[in-house]
Amino acid sequence: MNKPIRRIAVLTMVLFVALLLNVSQIVVFQQDSLNANPQNRRVRDEQFGGNRGSIVAGKTVLAISDTSPQGSQFAYRRNYPQGSLYAPVTGYFSYDRGTTGLEGAYNAELAGTSNSLFVRRLVDVVTGRSPQGATVETTLDPKAQAAAAQALGHQHGAVVAMDAETGAVLAMVSSPSYDPSTLSTTDIQSAGQAYGALLDDPDSPLTNRAAGEIYPPGSTFKLVTAAAALENGMQPSTMVDTPAKLTLPGTTTQLPNESQCGNGQQSLDRALQLSCNTAFANVAIKLGPDALRKQAEKFGWDYKLSDVNGVAARFPADPDPAQTGLSGIGQYDVASNPLHMAMVSAAIANDGKLMTPYVVQTVRAPDLTAVSTTKPKELSQAMSAANAQQLQGMMVNVVSKGTGTNAQINGARVGGKTGTAQTTPDKPPYAWFTAFAEKDNRKIAVAVFVESANVPRSEVGGNVVAAPIAKSVMQALL
Repeated sequence: MNKPIRRIAVLTMVLFVALLLNVSQIVVFQQDSLNANPQNRRVRDEQFGGNRGSIVAGKTVLAISDTSPQGSQFAYRRNYPQGSLYAPVTGYFSYDRGTTGLEGAYNAELAGTSNSLFVRRLVDVVTGRSPQGATVETTLDPKAQAAAAQALGHQHGAVVAMDAETGAVLAMVSSPSYDPSTLSTTDIQSAGQAYGALLDDPDSPLTNRAAGEIYPPGSTFKLVTAAAALENGMQPSTMVDTPAKLTLPGTTTQLPNESQCGNGQQSLDRALQLSCNTAFANVAIKLGPDALRKQAEKFGWDYKLSDVNGVAARFPADPDPAQTGLSGIGQYDVASNPLHMAMVSAAIANDGKLMTPYVVQTVRAPDLTAVSTTKPKELSQAMSAANAQQLQGMMVNVVSKGTGTNAQINGARVGGKTGTAQTTPDKPPYAWFTAFAEKDNRKIAVAVFVESANVPRSEVGGNVVAAPIAKSVMQALL
């Protein structure tokens, strides 16, 4: 080989090696980031038009990929047969607007690109079979979901129900909602118009009121204050100062009771039954903000259910004594949502043990083998078993002879707590109810939030507006 040819051969070999190294570097180190890049239209086209896996609740199909109409540029299109009913959980799968809910959290599994499906993907490549995504099986109970939606009706609000002993979410409804199919259509222009209309809707149908927003919890937060009181040495029989009006420390502001609590003292148990503001404000001031915050955190205040774009609850950072008193009754800067209030009731019902909420039970490959299965996991010991059992009794008294009588269910042990949270003078107050129910060795917890009820402002209350909704859901599950 003469010298010029040898030089060309060496140069070619060097360039070939450089190309091989570059390709290897992209495949090994950059593949995931390039696939995840929203600007990568090649990947987006492939995923959007692919045979995406289903999302189901039992035998009920919540999301499925159907063959696109003839002439479409995509082979498959995403459909949501249940319309708006499960949108807070499934989210949507849109070409231009990305993904939310389970569609986003389990995108790799649904698209079939997850590392856990590598073998299946390899077989598809070898056999020439079209790739197919995995199926996501949720924990939702269709009967409970339907009961929650029907009971909530056209009112703005949300409902969450969960298994107190496992943390499995059994129902998650937010109203008003939207049909995810309108955003996942292969008609990209139509999907964009639908998304714009939803964004402009003053009723905010895209908002997940069950877990994605936070609101003042009102008197349902008194359960947290009561738990902190029991954990710090008080008993249900402990007498608490309950004046008709309490002048908040360092202010001239007078906090009144909203029910007939008298003008003297009430036991902690009776004060919860009657939902006495002044009693629980006094308890909160005595305990101090650190004890309340610690108790709230034990009930999962920092927890976010990421599968459905959840957010954390909030307790004020450094409240003064007056603000602490208001915080103890769920006012000032305390904020929560139905998921967190259901977690509070669930922990109390489960003898103080708070289980981590989850909405996906199993992910199955197309050949039905289980790729992953969620096992119940303890999130915290929110309070001692003995104190939790005392608080269970106090909640049962609320339903049997207190402010929550509309939640009574024959043959079941039901405990609950009402709440009404003031908003602004031009808006109705929020109505809350959180509860647990036990029957035949099953323990469930539920929380209902009604943002705007179709009743006069003076009639808005947890027992009138929210408790009947909770009852319907609990009856569907027991």
